[in-house]
Amino acid sequence: MNTQQAISELIALGKWIGAKGWVPATGGNFSIRADDCFVVTASGFDKGALNNKCFLNVNSAGDILNGNGKPSAETALHLALYELSLDTHCVLHTHSVAATVLSRYIKGDVFSVSGYEMQKSLTGYTSHQDTLSIAIFDNDQDMNRLAQTVRDYFSNQSHKLQHGILIRGHGLYAFGQNPAQTKQHLEGLEFLFACELERIKLEAAL
Repeated sequence: MNTQQAISELIALGKWIGAKGWVPATGGNFSIRADDCFVVTASGFDKGALNNKCFLNVNSAGDILNGNGKPSAETALHLALYELSLDTHCVLHTHSVAATVLSRYIKGDVFSVSGYEMQKSLTGYTSHQDTLSIAIFDNDQDMNRLAQTVRDYFSNQSHKLQHGILIRGHGLYAFGQNPAQTKQHLEGLEFLFACELERIKLEAAL
């Protein structure tokens, strides 16, 4: 995918994600692995109203190759996810209420769920009886350190990198082999997070 195609894809995704309310107050950031660089959203822009001037091209070290403005510090985590999987070609970071609250409510380092038909919206899952697990990492204002924590965790071959990760009190990083698959993973995970949050609230009310 060339850089202009990547920008067009991210503008369209931003409008869709913004309409969902998942990137409030200029939060979130998006990226795509392009032919010879990574296209990332520049910091400080409303992700639901992106235009061609809201993007930067960076290399694998995070150095700016083209564009104005500055990349989010969270670009380091995007680049770590690309480094960990050559099959990853798009990363969408969002700040939904459900993902943010659940990541704080769950005390362990994994969100696990089963029993939902919508688990099948995630690549590789064919039954509601399967258990879906998403790793949770503590938030850290030092994004380079957080990116290294993620690298270290997934260097253990028993930890499978797929669909997304949660950052506690921060939000979701969803990823996939292309923008369409990443959008599907994002929507599927957000649905499951919302269902689990509702289930927890209903159980607490009983």
